[in-house]
Amino acid sequence: MTSRSSGTDMIAELLIATFFGLLLLGIHRKIIARIQRRPGPPIWQEILHMLKFSFKTTWIPKTASPVLFVGVVLIAIGIWTAAFYVLISGGSLLVIFGIYMLHKIVEHGFGLSSGSPYSKYGGVRSVISAASELPLFVSVAVIAVYTRSLDLSAIMYYQQVHGPLLIIAFPAACAMFIVILSKMPFGPFSIVEAKELVSGYKTEHFGIWRAGLEICNGLKTYVLIAVFLAVFIGPLSLPWLLVGMILMIVILAFACAVTPMMSPFDSVTIQMLVTALMLVYAAIVLMVVQP
Repeated sequence: MTSRSSGTDMIAELLIATFFGLLLLGIHRKIIARIQRRPGPPIWQEILHMLKFSFKTTWIPKTASPVLFVGVVLIAIGIWTAAFYVLISGGSLLVIFGIYMLHKIVEHGFGLSSGSPYSKYGGVRSVISAASELPLFVSVAVIAVYTRSLDLSAIMYYQQVHGPLLIIAFPAACAMFIVILSKMPFGPFSIVEAKELVSGYKTEHFGIWRAGLEICNGLKTYVLIAVFLAVFIGPLSLPWLLVGMILMIVILAFACAVTPMMSPFDSVTIQMLVTALMLVYAAIVLMVVQP
């Protein structure tokens, strides 16, 4: 951004995306509760959590590494802010997915920073759950074969001409859906935040640091769902984009509500099976589509 007004617009868009992402997480929780015949919290609960933690007492545990404890929060917000900028500028899909992988390292840093055993186990599981990236890379390869590009702007233009990749490359969409599902709370692959770990890698972060984590979660949710729609549906006007994101969160919430949380071993096993199937599919696409 070169001008002050464009920079202001960027900040406004970033704030709107963060709050809408938190609202999506609130809808996610509400739908899961209603499917399980519980009243559930209001849909703005995640926004309230973020605001509540912003005014709570902030501290750093004695067992923590202060620089790492604070730094990982700032890095997490920074990388997803960068991903949001790439999204709205139509930049490289590979950069966004690279940021997604970097987030795994940040999660591990969260686990190591506090000295809490619960956080450490959460950080270790974030490394184990890296198996979810493998279907993602195969999906990217399939998209590149079809569109001859990894720029979001080019991918969306391709769909304007040839139709949504959701239809053309449905298995790739399913694989990316599973990747997003692995990042949703209370889901079958949410081994990083399992109940036996209390709050996982977030257990010891409180006050303003926990508010920063909530901001990161809201922005991450917005970016991942918006990228899915851009890659597999194509360009959408703002009203249809919001409708599409709400529909996506409803589908994700339903999947989380009707499936139990898996053990780390089962989670990795299923994701590896998905990777194997996607490799076969990618090989077929390469033979059929490539001249």
